[in-house]
Amino acid sequence: MIWLTVAIPLLSCAFLLVAGKAADRWGHWLAVLASTASCAIGFATFVQLLSLEGANRIMETKLYDWVAAPGLSVGLGTRVDPLSITFVLLVTFVGTLIHIYSVSYMEHDVARRRFFAYLNLFVAAMLLLVLGNSYLTLFFGWEGVGLASYLLISFWNHVPEYATAGKKAFVMNRVGDLGLLIAMMAMVANFGGVDFATVTKGVSSANQATLTFIGIFLLVAACGKSAQFPLQAWLGDAMAGPTPVSALIHAATMVTAGVYLMVRSGAIYVAAPTAALAVAIIGLITLVFGAIVGAAKDDMKKVLAASTMSQIGYMMLAAGLGPVGAGFAIFHLVTHGFFKANMFLGAGAVMHGMNDEVNMRGFGGLGKHMRITFFTFMAGYLAIIGFPFLSGFYSKDKIIEAAFTGEGILPWIFGTITVLVAGLTAFYMSRMVFMIFLGEERWAHEGPDAKHPHDPSPLMWVPMAILALGSLGLGAALNYLGFLTWLEPVIGHAEHGEPVLPILVISVATLLVVAIGVAVAWKMYVSAATPKAAPVGSALTRAARQDLYQDLFNESVFMKPGIALMDGTSVVDRVLVDGVAEGTGKALPWFGRFVGKLQNGYARSYASYFVVGVVIALTVALVSAL
Repeated sequence: MIWLTVAIPLLSCAFLLVAGKAADRWGHWLAVLASTASCAIGFATFVQLLSLEGANRIMETKLYDWVAAPGLSVGLGTRVDPLSITFVLLVTFVGTLIHIYSVSYMEHDVARRRFFAYLNLFVAAMLLLVLGNSYLTLFFGWEGVGLASYLLISFWNHVPEYATAGKKAFVMNRVGDLGLLIAMMAMVANFGGVDFATVTKGVSSANQATLTFIGIFLLVAACGKSAQFPLQAWLGDAMAGPTPVSALIHAATMVTAGVYLMVRSGAIYVAAPTAALAVAIIGLITLVFGAIVGAAKDDMKKVLAASTMSQIGYMMLAAGLGPVGAGFAIFHLVTHGFFKANMFLGAGAVMHGMNDEVNMRGFGGLGKHMRITFFTFMAGYLAIIGFPFLSGFYSKDKIIEAAFTGEGILPWIFGTITVLVAGLTAFYMSRMVFMIFLGEERWAHEGPDAKHPHDPSPLMWVPMAILALGSLGLGAALNYLGFLTWLEPVIGHAEHGEPVLPILVISVATLLVVAIGVAVAWKMYVSAATPKAAPVGSALTRAARQDLYQDLFNESVFMKPGIALMDGTSVVDRVLVDGVAEGTGKALPWFGRFVGKLQNGYARSYASYFVVGVVIALTVALVSAL
């Protein structure tokens, strides 16, 4: 019955899109009910898996023959295992909370029914992605998520910038999709199929060059979907959508799809260490990139977007470190889903109480006016910086330990950078909390621009409170219950190697760096007054505010040369193609008029034609005779 988790929200989406205005009064509750039903079925399936042991927790169901061609047969089916059901629970539970939050958040939007239809489509597509038993089924969910993200990011498309943001996300994701298509073509050519079982079986007999090729192009796909370097430029602009969309994309669904693809393809990366190293390096670059950008932004939603990019970088790094790292990647993905959704919804609550303002320099002192929002947001903040015994402490710190594991110089490079970025994360997240909730009040209290901050309705703060509880205790619960053991039927069993430094030293160093990051932020944004206008800053700060010039690079290297190429092609089109067509069109009437003049009906004209013809014939005969 697991297919119903996809079918129910998909049918709800279809109904809401075609329903009349009468459904505007209750359509949002239908969407909530559909997401809740998927969550209930997912939980029932999870309980069923718990009653089984080991390999019995992997169950495939074939729904029907999908592709039947000579040498290739692909069935549309589902694969239920610990990895897929983990994603099902995360997507449906967090997704349902976001649906409930959105009922109040979008209360006054005239297109609320359409918004909820798109939310249902997003959930259905993500569930298809993680439940498919082949890369082809995964690809359809992959494209569905891309479509839903485009529709939601550009939901308020009457604003040109928002419409552009949606198109930007759509185009950059198509680049990644090409990587997935190429990888699937290589699988068909080398393994004779694209279902997970066939690919895993074929890995043992494939040569390393082939596996590296497939692994690299799967990584390209993951970079597009999970906003990893160099395909990360769309993520900040994705904030154009309503805030619940940001929570859904950045916490529970779209950006986690790339990590899922890497872990699901673990057999390929184990057999292709070069490709696995590339995954780890891309993750390392992105976690640094996102942290630097997040430290300079004043838009609170873009700070959280950069933070997501960085945290996904941690997960990608871990996924490239082998089976143990893959387990830690999923561990952090689950906890991150809770505390990042918590903070995004908290940011939406702040916007709700501050007339949609997002510039943190115009806030300050909101903690005493929005106590529920403050305390729930603090739970997510403490979790992400790795405060001892909260969720991030158990998941992110495990990735840092894994980064120090291995031989040679790489563990020292990977480990040192992950520790330093943990300190940078503590700085920019503390900066955010301090600028919003503490310090002096920098917003207008009177006049036309006056703000009246207040906590949101229970429909908004109850989901925030539930996510806050997960931010506080989920990591400890998963660690105690043996989450890595739960994933073993999928990722395999691997002994955690000893880091190049004692674990205690790594933990103490990480906590010390985090404390320094918090202290620096306190000194800059609480002890000292925060200016309402952003100072000029250093060259690095100015670059970070411009996303390290990623848009400028893409425009200079890809967009402008592409436009020039198209302009050159259009010259050929205008001169050659259009010239021939238009020239022919102009020549035919002229030729017709010329022939018309020859056929004028005068006998003397026709006699002259005969005379001219005879002269030409005699001339030709005479020349031939000579």
